[in-house]
Amino acid sequence: MATSTEHRSAPLDLSYHFSRVTNNRRESAIKDFYKYFSIPNIGNLAGGLPNASYFPYDSLEAAVALPKRFTPTPNESDTADFASSDSASSRILVPRVSASPNPIQKIDVTSALQYGTAQGYPPLHSFLRQFTRENLHPNIPYAGGPEIILTCGNTDGFAKALELLSNDWSEQRDWIRDRDGILVEEFAYMNAIQAAAPRGLQIVPVKMDGEGMKGSGDGGLRDVLANWDANKGKRPHLMYTVTVGQNPTSGTLSVERRKELYSICKEYDIIIIEDDPYWYLQYPSAVEAEKNRGEGLSAAALEPSKGQKSSGFEFLDSLVPSYLSLDTDGRVVRLDTFSKTVAPGCRLGWITAQPAFVERILRITEVSTQQPSGFVQSMVAELLLGPQARDGGRGGGKDGQGWAVDGWVRWLAGLRGAYERRMQTMCTILEEGKYKVRADSRKTSASGRLEESGSGWSMVEKVKMYDFVWPRGGMFVWVHLNLATHPLFGQLPVADLSHALWVFLTTKPYLVLVAPGLIFSPTPALRAEKGPHYMRLCFAAVEEEEVGGSSHRFVEAFNHFWAKRDVEELRGLLQEAAQVGCSQM
Repeated sequence: MATSTEHRSAPLDLSYHFSRVTNNRRESAIKDFYKYFSIPNIGNLAGGLPNASYFPYDSLEAAVALPKRFTPTPNESDTADFASSDSASSRILVPRVSASPNPIQKIDVTSALQYGTAQGYPPLHSFLRQFTRENLHPNIPYAGGPEIILTCGNTDGFAKALELLSNDWSEQRDWIRDRDGILVEEFAYMNAIQAAAPRGLQIVPVKMDGEGMKGSGDGGLRDVLANWDANKGKRPHLMYTVTVGQNPTSGTLSVERRKELYSICKEYDIIIIEDDPYWYLQYPSAVEAEKNRGEGLSAAALEPSKGQKSSGFEFLDSLVPSYLSLDTDGRVVRLDTFSKTVAPGCRLGWITAQPAFVERILRITEVSTQQPSGFVQSMVAELLLGPQARDGGRGGGKDGQGWAVDGWVRWLAGLRGAYERRMQTMCTILEEGKYKVRADSRKTSASGRLEESGSGWSMVEKVKMYDFVWPRGGMFVWVHLNLATHPLFGQLPVADLSHALWVFLTTKPYLVLVAPGLIFSPTPALRAEKGPHYMRLCFAAVEEEEVGGSSHRFVEAFNHFWAKRDVEELRGLLQEAAQVGCSQM
């Protein structure tokens, strides 16, 4: 049963975490005028707005999919799927002028392409706010619930969260004791690292397992915080994490792990920045695949919270909930995006957080991005909401109305199905091909290295070239290279052997490009120690029929590379790659 709202406490006042610049921000004097613009018949001589009649666009139109374009997969791995699909299209039309006097119902070119409020285009902001509070996160435990603000995607949202919660630090100017830090997974989305590092934040990696960030044990979150060395700077008060389909490892945190990590964050007063672009892409079939292996994570990793208020949709209820569902303090800043659900080029997303945080982010937005593109916001608003007045507009539904919440959730479920089938195709091929069978006069030692047997006999040996965990979310397969089983292990540095394999994959006839683990290593130490042992494969980007082909060529390349016994051949491969500037970065 959901907690009664009468017994919920207000979120904590965490404003002492705000940066100096954030604390100094004031409401934009210009934006304050905007609330007067909607007064009927007012002669607006105050705002510096161009005249809307001079905009060159009379309307915005597009052919769009219907919500049932893709067939969903079951919400549980052992249930049948009877959902239908519909490949037909509809058309949306944003008219030049809407007759609606209500700003949150007015979707038209005139208002969308004009200067607007920093919180986002009113119709879309209103839809997303209600969707977030009632459907995505109906169990947020603090009184009053969260607020949202639209962003230009999660990269923009993260940059604003950093601006909100961290101070710039310079080694030439500032004391080490004033240096802020940010906790991250030991393999991380590097755009986030590259946004934080130039601000002077110390990047502090936390060990991971198959689920994601660890709370306990050597190198886990508690260990890192409890044994913090003040000579490195302030103990971190920020944590950046991708909790579903983690990029690059595809780990997905269980509810129990989230509870453990949130408890530690409460204890050490950590603000959690939860970047969740893959939240809708949770794959129950991966649980069954790991069971069939006789190994892997507990099935509980994909179990939703029990006994809480329903979102109103079986699909959403089946998903592992956000940190927001545990956020009694108001210390979670969640980043959502349309990049994986509509298109990356939209550059559209939103932040969900306690109201005091969102108010400060609003002040940041007023003097930076101001708001996302009006073209994009109006097209997405018309798709979802449809015309709110008789104005010639047309929404994304077959009948000209908007998709509405039902249609949007059905679209998300269909996307999950489409990507889950791709994941199954790739992982089935990788599973079948991870061993190489060979005849060898050497044997594998207990440490995994090849040693001379001394018997003079050849023996047939099954060698594991790589391994992986079936991804329970996201768009990636994180492959662990068993380089110690390669015939030339020990004759080349591990980094060179890994690089040679990466280059070999790109050559004919294989022609497969994968992302090396090096580029996801947030510190030089991890880059040297662990980076060469991993590769990330993405099953999302190529055409569906190419997923299988690329996966087969990946396995074929491994088999042929594991047959290499001439160290000079690999050195020559590396030399050729260097000459043409081919590196792993």
